Amino acid sequence: MASDMIRTTAPRMQHMDNRQRQKRGFTTVSTQSPRSAPVAQPAATSAQKDAHQDAHKNAKRRGRWTLLIIALICGAPIAISYFTYYVIKPKGGTTSYGALIEPQRPIPGALMVTGEDGHEVPLASLKGRWLMISANGGDCDEACATKLYFMRQVRATQGPERERIVTVWLRTDDAGVPAKVKGAYADTRMLRADPVAVAAWLPATPTTKDTDHIYLVDPNGNLMMRFPAHADPSKIKQDVTKLLKWSRIG
Repeated sequence: MASDMIRTTAPRMQHMDNRQRQKRGFTTVSTQSPRSAPVAQPAATSAQKDAHQDAHKNAKRRGRWTLLIIALICGAPIAISYFTYYVIKPKGGTTSYGALIEPQRPIPGALMVTGEDGHEVPLASLKGRWLMISANGGDCDEACATKLYFMRQVRATQGPERERIVTVWLRTDDAGVPAKVKGAYADTRMLRADPVAVAAWLPATPTTKDTDHIYLVDPNGNLMMRFPAHADPSKIKQDVTKLLKWSRIG
């Protein structure tokens, strides 16, 4: 009987004891250990590495295309001007007066010229504008003076566009330039050059010499046109005006 009372009252006593502890601010603490933290996965899987490599390859490919596009943009103005002028042939479909030099002849890097100041520089240093070139000896006979006059007048008739043109006289010997020539053509660059190098670069015809012609060099330094001997300056003007109109370089 007593043992039955003990078994009956023991749970009650324990329950009452727990209630009293809760009232006094005590809580029951779990003795179970917390769950272990998940194991970290590797930072980069094989697929991620492949994706990174593909992205790097795509970036290099885009870089190459960007450089190609820039090169095309830079060369487009000259290509468009030549195509328009020689293929489309604006204003009635007439051909040019000057003979197109094909293939174009870049200014030789070894072609050096000496100015009035005595300094020697590459002729290619004049790149960036259109060059109208004549080659003759320093004494400048009548044919030489006529070409210088034509070049000066063609340039002057271009109005504001004349600043895009530089007239150049390549002097092929050491003869002194007459004072009247210097005074009349002060805006022309008078440069001493080796006659052999000049003749090798400036093409003539079977019946003419390089000293018989006026030549045109584009702003990229390419010799691209030769005007006839004893040229008509009004027709030279027409060609030059068209080229300046259809090309915005230089």
